[in-house]
Amino acid sequence: MADSSFDRQKTWYDGFVKGSALEHGKPLVDEPRFIDLFCGIGGFRLGMGDASFECVFSCDNNSECQKTYRANFGEIPHGNIIDVATDDIPGFDVLCAGFPCQPFSISGKQKGFADTRGTLFFEICRIIEAKQPKVVFLENVKHLIHHDGGRTLQTILDKLCSLGYLTAWKLLNALDFGMPQNRERIIIIASKYGYFDFSRIEKSRCFMLLDYLDKDGSFEYLNEHDYTLIENPIKQRQSGLIFVGYRNKSIRKAGVRPGTEHLSRVHKQPNRIYSAMGMHPTLPSQETSGRYWVLMPDNRVRKLTIDECFRIMGFPSGFSRPSSLGEQYRQIGNSVCVPMVTAIANAVQQQFFEGKGATAYGSLGLVATNI
Repeated sequence: MADSSFDRQKTWYDGFVKGSALEHGKPLVDEPRFIDLFCGIGGFRLGMGDASFECVFSCDNNSECQKTYRANFGEIPHGNIIDVATDDIPGFDVLCAGFPCQPFSISGKQKGFADTRGTLFFEICRIIEAKQPKVVFLENVKHLIHHDGGRTLQTILDKLCSLGYLTAWKLLNALDFGMPQNRERIIIIASKYGYFDFSRIEKSRCFMLLDYLDKDGSFEYLNEHDYTLIENPIKQRQSGLIFVGYRNKSIRKAGVRPGTEHLSRVHKQPNRIYSAMGMHPTLPSQETSGRYWVLMPDNRVRKLTIDECFRIMGFPSGFSRPSSLGEQYRQIGNSVCVPMVTAIANAVQQQFFEGKGATAYGSLGLVATNI
């Protein structure tokens, strides 16, 4: 009987590992280095740095993000990735990229690769092909999974496989990494050294939003006549959200059944009110006014401060924010959850650079896996 595809791939992997650093449990690299593409304000850099990875190159064409990045890391990221020559990038071990999510986001127009920002993924591939990093670490919005019937994601996975990488992906939530925010993101890990095991990522307990909010300060409250609270709010089991009401906005009354007014499309996130005793919904990149309203234990509704928004993304209290308030809201909505990046980076370190057993058996080869 002819060997199965799995057997052939297992034989290939065993041959690769035998005699290599992975077989002997030695670090493949003593001090792994990474590059920070589409770096934004530096969420990836903070998270990877906390896991002892060294950043050797950064890139983002947004001038406000460049200003914030420089204020915190002492360097100005390179500009448009299209203009970056691969010869100008130092050697590195891990490529990190939270490539533009708007082409795939449910909050955007969802044009995918028809949007020029969507095609920037292929610029990542250009760098991968030229530099051959040991690991590729990509992050994007949840809706990438469903975009164009799943074909967009499959195109990305197929391209990584064609470049010689074993690829795995999983949907992760900031809730599982100590942050009180229902922020789901697809994480793609590709490596030449084996199959990344998502089950080995160390997660941490998350407390309710209230525990992350300031007790004192100058807060913006809604007048009690400007909002409506619903009766008997129910906590959503998976997300931890407790939807308690909405701001009073003019909505179409014709054809609306009694008791369902709060379901109107007018009551999108900027008009919704959630309890501070639960979790907070995703901070979106399109929101520049910070219209995040929470019901406090004293039964008053107030707006989250910008400090609190950065806190529930895992940014340190001393993080410099030189941009305008509107830009800061946009920047934090576009960022990554720092503790999630750190947890993934630690798992990447253990599985690929300390020789603790990246998994090759299960699903390998040209079919990327969701584990």
